[in-house]
Amino acid sequence: MTTFAPSRAPARWAVVAAHLTPLVTLPSGLWRVGIAGGASMGVLYDGEPFHATGWEIAYVLGLSLVAEATALLTVGLVKPWSERAPRWMPLIGGRRVPPAPVVGVAALGALALQYIWTGTLLAFVTGRFDAAFTDPAWAVLFGVCYLPLLLWAPLHAAVTFDYWRRRRTPAAR
Repeated sequence: MTTFAPSRAPARWAVVAAHLTPLVTLPSGLWRVGIAGGASMGVLYDGEPFHATGWEIAYVLGLSLVAEATALLTVGLVKPWSERAPRWMPLIGGRRVPPAPVVGVAALGALALQYIWTGTLLAFVTGRFDAAFTDPAWAVLFGVCYLPLLLWAPLHAAVTFDYWRRRRTPAAR
């Protein structure tokens, strides 16, 4: 059996950025929970206050859970199990996690997040966003809840960079 030498510890700023990532997705998730809970949140649909039903409730709750779970994966990049799979995991438990696929998937995720949220914000700011609100205050609250998502991609990219920096081969350092 080969010995496993863990990489350098994550930078303090990377740990902070990793833990901030789930927090920037939280306000939009809470907005969606309000919609799923029966509040219109000021959203108009065909001129009437929107009320989610059936599959819409499942969709917005599922979207919130997936977004939060995905953001929490960023924290994993600064944890020991990002270098060695926990022993309890079937087939891969206790084995070294190869850094290349982790960095590749994480970098693609950061690019996708940047594309999605920048496009959404631009559509909202320029008025091309497909949403009408009962009152401008609801539109402002919506913007305040979704604006932090613009930080998701840069935070995730920074943590990914730190993971790559720590996990490169000794010859590359």
